[in-house]
Amino acid sequence: MKIGELAKRSGMAASAIRFYESKGLLKAISRQANGYRDYPPETVAVLSIIRDAQQAGFSLDEIRQILPEDTSSWRHDELLATLRRKVADIELLQSRLAQSKSHILSLIQLIESKPAGMDCVDNAARVMAGMGIARGR
Repeated sequence: MKIGELAKRSGMAASAIRFYESKGLLKAISRQANGYRDYPPETVAVLSIIRDAQQAGFSLDEIRQILPEDTSSWRHDELLATLRRKVADIELLQSRLAQSKSHILSLIQLIESKPAGMDCVDNAARVMAGMGIARGR
């Protein structure tokens, strides 16, 4: 199938398909005598895997490492190890995000608890002191 048909079937732009090919993610592509690319039907599934993997947080290098030369020959153990590492990465990121969220919520609470009648400059000094930041004058 030509790139226009592949773009239509996959829902991706032809430029994105060419990009993935240039990055080594699409492998079983041949060229016709006129120079046109000829993609096998399973390329639609490979593009779907690439898109889904990117949305799950995989880099193009990570995707390239786990995609087999032939979609019928997945390297089972390597694939599982890579997926488990990605889950661990996501869990670490979730932990960091939860800490960041907690810190920001504490800061919001500290700012919003401004005593009545206190001006913004004094409140900023109070907040900074509460954060352990010395205010220089």
